[in-house]
Amino acid sequence: MSDSRPAEVDVDVVVVGAGGGGLAAALAAADAGATAVVLEKEERAGGNSALSTGSVPGAGTRWQADAGIDDSPARLAADLLRQSGPHDAEEPVEVLAAASAGLVEWLVDSHDIDLRLITDYKHVGHSVPRLHAPPSRKGHALVADMLRAAKAADVEVLTHSPVDRLVVEDGVVRGVVVSGARSGTYTLRCKAVVLAANGFGADPTMVSRFAPDAAGLEYLGAHGSTGEAVRWLLDLGATMGNASAFQGYAAVASPHGSITSWTTVEHGGIVVDAKGERIGDESIGYSGFAADVSRAAGPVHVIFDAPIRDSVAAHEEEFAELVAANGTKEAPDAASLAAAIGADPDVLARTLDEAAAAAAGDAPDPVGRTAWGRGPLQRPYVAVRAVPALFHTQGGVQIDAHARVVGPDGPIPGVYATGGVAAGVSGRTGGRGYSSGNGLLTALGLGMIAGRHAASVRS
Repeated sequence: MSDSRPAEVDVDVVVVGAGGGGLAAALAAADAGATAVVLEKEERAGGNSALSTGSVPGAGTRWQADAGIDDSPARLAADLLRQSGPHDAEEPVEVLAAASAGLVEWLVDSHDIDLRLITDYKHVGHSVPRLHAPPSRKGHALVADMLRAAKAADVEVLTHSPVDRLVVEDGVVRGVVVSGARSGTYTLRCKAVVLAANGFGADPTMVSRFAPDAAGLEYLGAHGSTGEAVRWLLDLGATMGNASAFQGYAAVASPHGSITSWTTVEHGGIVVDAKGERIGDESIGYSGFAADVSRAAGPVHVIFDAPIRDSVAAHEEEFAELVAANGTKEAPDAASLAAAIGADPDVLARTLDEAAAAAAGDAPDPVGRTAWGRGPLQRPYVAVRAVPALFHTQGGVQIDAHARVVGPDGPIPGVYATGGVAAGVSGRTGGRGYSSGNGLLTALGLGMIAGRHAASVRS
């Protein structure tokens, strides 16, 4: 793009960030008849969306109906609030729940995004199966489909194009200034800016300031999540909501670096410390349990059985790759398992017996777990060494029902926030309020809402 541009508006909608939220915003704007461009500072699109499992909650989709699953926006909202507890973004919960089925069906029907209902598990925070994901259950497949859709919609996605600052005139956001080694420096004027640059997980200073409970966790999210969009909006008078909430992951395989699918735990697996003792109630979820794992004496291992390993590997490509890379250890009995992971054999044997009794309903679980998936683990056992991590922050700026950023006097004209830039729906603090798919629900859902509304802005 050259500097010889029309004085008023170069493009209707500028989207900052080419993850799922930004691409959804651009597609929605284009569908509504607006011109849109997506600016991505990194060398490739995707962000945290590409690192996810690509799972999008949709409550009341036609695929659920075909599967005989009774679901509704009210049920989704109730599930999310039960997991999160009270927080600063409860209105967006209702808005996103109401939009969720339409979001999934829009992506599939209007843009040929390959999403399929997951029926083999419900996952953390959901009372019925409602996650819709690519067949591979890899976020990069979702992003690839969305990039193809953007090209088909004549939406330009420019990588190596970091935004330096917003253009603000008389309190109205009128565009952005792009400045990078490869892009050069230029100004794009527009009717509306959608900020989809994710959160601040890659900025240790912001993590320490806003989410101190996550400061000790290794960051394994997208490198581009450095928080500048949040800082720009705070400078404009926006306020933070749910500032210290985050999505952690309790079981990143070590040293492989891929996630140990939490489906292994939901099917009945347990998590043990260096001695072989349970760390706590694993059913609180992979995000909330990350803090428990970070406090445990390591090395920490996830333990499940061979049928669970084989079932999950058959459904989840990333986990299958972990198994193929010898990231799992199999043992015929408790003693062999203890030797394989370095645990105390007597302690580990007792742990396995107690968990089996609880899963069978023969005795209460010592740490209070009640959901055991497939029931007691069977021999042979399987273990994965795991470390906790921070994937993305959930705190962000307050928005209204149209995803407009809210300032002290109401919506700030010309600017929207989605994904990690906006206040998340996972509780006020920590990782325990996170339900599976919350990241993509807020990214894609708010992106769709923001893009549609931004297309209606008149200069």
